[in-house]
Amino acid sequence: MTKRTKGDLLLDTGVYLFLIALGMIMLLPLASVFSKSVSEEWAITSGKVGILPVGFQLDTLMRVISSSMFIRAFCISAGVTLIGTLISILMTALTAYPLSKRNLPGISFCMVLFIFTMLFSGGLIPNYLLMRQLHLVDNLWVLILPGMISVFNMLVIKSYYESLPEALEESARIDGAKTYTILFRIILPLSMPVIATIALFYAVGYWNDYFGPMIYINDTALKTLQLYLQDVVMDANSANLTNKSIDDLMNMSPEGIRAATVVASTVPILLVYPFMQKYFIKGVLIGSVKG
Repeated sequence: MTKRTKGDLLLDTGVYLFLIALGMIMLLPLASVFSKSVSEEWAITSGKVGILPVGFQLDTLMRVISSSMFIRAFCISAGVTLIGTLISILMTALTAYPLSKRNLPGISFCMVLFIFTMLFSGGLIPNYLLMRQLHLVDNLWVLILPGMISVFNMLVIKSYYESLPEALEESARIDGAKTYTILFRIILPLSMPVIATIALFYAVGYWNDYFGPMIYINDTALKTLQLYLQDVVMDANSANLTNKSIDDLMNMSPEGIRAATVVASTVPILLVYPFMQKYFIKGVLIGSVKG
């Protein structure tokens, strides 16, 4: 092992301090929003809330999450995220498996077609016309089917498959196992780290999707949580978005309602990260290193 010099230690210290400072800067807006969501209303109205909350109250947050419109939008986003993630990870894993076989006839041409879709698209108007002809406008499936397979995620899983020893499949075939048996009984169980990582990528993408619902969803009853959040942020008084009367809202500032809605919309997906974080490095890096 090479002995580290004082210059190396100073460089490492500087890099760590820079990254810590950069992380703190990125956390400042989130800290400000959270502080406004739990601070006293008089402090928010007078502009005294900064990074730290002034006072403490949960009335605004509780009223936001108890709104029927918020609950409906939350359930729609949760359903789209859950169903979309399950379908996407299944289809991506199934697509990556044959493409990981280099002796497959036409594999190079198939890879060119997939990579082509990463570089070029039909454009917004053709996509909208296609969705309308398929009767998917104002249909929640329009938020799942067009982005069902991400080529980048498929390539990550494909790389992971290629890193697995070929002897596993060869021994299984000698024992009489068929292709689907090998895939579902051997390959997928061994690929759970990368599967879990890609599933989190898909889940975050579906949960945070704003552009798709904005383009394809016009029915207010089908609004996702991100569209509901846009309405709260853009609305001047927010009274019509919380299903509360003026008397209920007279002591609640619009800025506090917006901050509480942002927090309520962000916390659910953040809670997933601690349980999935351990799969990131293990799942992605193993698939990128062979041998």
